[in-house]
Formats: sequence, structure tokens, C-alpha cells
Amino acid sequence: MNAPASARVDVAFPLQGHALPRDHRLAVAQAVSQVLPWLADDPQAAVHPVKLVQGSVEPALLSARSRLVLRVARERAAELHGFAGSTLHVAGHEITLGEPQLRELLPHTTLYAYFVDAGEADEAGFLDAVGAELQQLDVSCHRVCGREQEWRGPQRALHGYSLMLHGLRAAAALRVLEHGLGAHRLMGCGVFVPHKSAAAVGD
Repeated sequence: MNAPASARVDVAFPLQGHALPRDHRLAVAQAVSQVLPWLADDPQAAVHPVKLVQGSVEPALLSARSRLVLRVARERAAELHGFAGSTLHVAGHEITLGEPQLRELLPHTTLYAYFVDAGEADEAGFLDAVGAELQQLDVSCHRVCGREQEWRGPQRALHGYSLMLHGLRAAAALRVLEHGLGAHRLMGCGVFVPHKSAAAVGD
């Protein structure tokens, strides 16, 4: 799929550490914002949820593949290399950032977000709100709502759903990757990644 380069990129830091809480998104957002306060001034900046060892044991172990991934404006990516070696304090745990790698945002016909904030809306209201946001971005696609979830939020628990967008054209896919959907982007909400299998919506 051919498309112009995205205005945003993902910057992925390898992590050295032992564990994080399974519901770590708020704590990670707060820790990252302390060392990179300009992220809060960029409404499209995002922090991906950290992938941890699966299971129910608390805290969850970091794996060799665990990364802290920041989605930032392309022109700010280079300065993030200066944070390699920094240690973040996350909910009583320490994680040290390795040397980051830049990852291009690649358009895909199917995009997936692990969690999109729904506010107080039920599934039907959530899909209506998503449709309105997509219309503002001039994006036409099929929406597939996944599992209902709750994440710890700054003032209250966040209620939302996983979401798959299917049938995207290249330029539209890039707009979704760059803008995201919904609120709380620094907590990993509304952050999309390419996905090849519609079955993953329920994961």
C-alpha cells in the first residue's frame, strides 16, 4: 500500500526492569510526563500500553520484548535519544530506558486499538461517537467493537472498548494512526496499530 510518510513516528525504548502492575497505563503516563512535559501539550502524542508477560499474577513481569513506545511528531523523535539510560519510577517499580529505535507508521487496511475511551456511553453510543470522529477525519471504514473494559484513570475508572477498523484506504489509515480516537492518548487509549486478523478484536 503506497502512501506518503506519516507526520508522526513511534519511538520504541527497550526496557530494563523486573515488573509493572497490569493496570499500569496511568502510572506510566505520569512517569513519562515528568521527564517529557511537552507531551501533554501535544494532543496527538501517545504512549502505547507496555506489553507484559500474560497471566493474572501481580505485578506482571517484563519480558525481553517489552518496550516503552511513544508516538510523537517526526521532528521531535531525534531528541528522545537523549533519554536512553533514564530510569522511570512507575508505581513503586523502576524501569530503565535502553537505546530507542524509530518505527515508521505504516498504513494497513485493518487497524486495531486495545482500548478506546467511551466515557459513559454504551456500545451503540460508543460506535456512534467513533463514527462522528472518523467523519471529522474524513475516514470511511467498517467498525467492529470488541471487549468492554475498565482501566484506572486520573479521576475515575475509564470505561471503553477494543476497536477494529477495517477496509481503510492508505491515506485514511495514516490519519487514524496519527490522530487516534477518543481521549487519554498518553494512557494508551485510542492508539491504533496495524492488525491482520479480525479475530483479534476480542483479545
